[in-house]
Amino acid sequence: MTGFGRGEASENGIAVTVELKSVNSRYLDISLRLPQSLQDKELDIKEILQEHVERGKVNVSIRVDKSDTGEPEITFNENLVQGYKDMLNDLRKAAGIEEPITLKTFLEFNDIFESREDDEETKEQIWDLAQQAVKEAANELKKMRLQEGSQLENDLNQRIDHIEKMLNIVMDKVDGRSKEIKEDLIERINELIESDKIDPERLEMEVAVLVDKMDITEEIVRTQSHIKFFREAVNNDEAVGRRLNFLSQEINREINTIGSKANDSEISQYIVKAKESLEQIREQVQNVE
Repeated sequence: MTGFGRGEASENGIAVTVELKSVNSRYLDISLRLPQSLQDKELDIKEILQEHVERGKVNVSIRVDKSDTGEPEITFNENLVQGYKDMLNDLRKAAGIEEPITLKTFLEFNDIFESREDDEETKEQIWDLAQQAVKEAANELKKMRLQEGSQLENDLNQRIDHIEKMLNIVMDKVDGRSKEIKEDLIERINELIESDKIDPERLEMEVAVLVDKMDITEEIVRTQSHIKFFREAVNNDEAVGRRLNFLSQEINREINTIGSKANDSEISQYIVKAKESLEQIREQVQNVE
């Protein structure tokens, strides 16, 4: 499911901000953008998120702001500065230049500046703040996904109700249908074959087999059972996305069988309507965690 979560934590002039954005996906796929100070914590951050999210493509962005500490993010390389100073002095002498070396001259050499390395205490503080912010962002993301899930739950229930309604109509139409099919088959066969050449027992057996092949009661009962389990899963607070996906596939298989065995144009119309709702369900359950 889609969602957004933001978390912040700060202490001693250091602030960590975490933003999570999720989109639909059949599996859990976590992509992270981390500052240098947290590069070695990628697996730990993923483990935290896996406790809150089970499906979806989640983009994670973490920023660390240390501006309030008053310490610049960069420092200079003393050895390199001394090396440039000696070189410039030698250059002045060789060129006969009397002008002194100024700070502006050194600013022309960008490579004398480098990122400031955090000490172990600062790294530990940043990691503690990052964990707090990640958990806060994950909880916010979960709240938003739950709101979307509530709307999705209502939609799925309405569509599964429609499928059940279509099946009930079909069930009413097939009550006593086996007897009618049997009588119709016997009548048609008697018209095609001379009565004295028919083996009544053999005919009875063949007709029974044909009637059984055309009977869809068993498929309807199985579909109703799948619908029952589907409703229970939809109303379950646990992660049920994969279960709903499986049940929708089973319902689809049974409905296809009903449509092919029914051999009735009126029943086929209701089966088509049921399949339309089922197709929408199969698309939606891909978004369910």
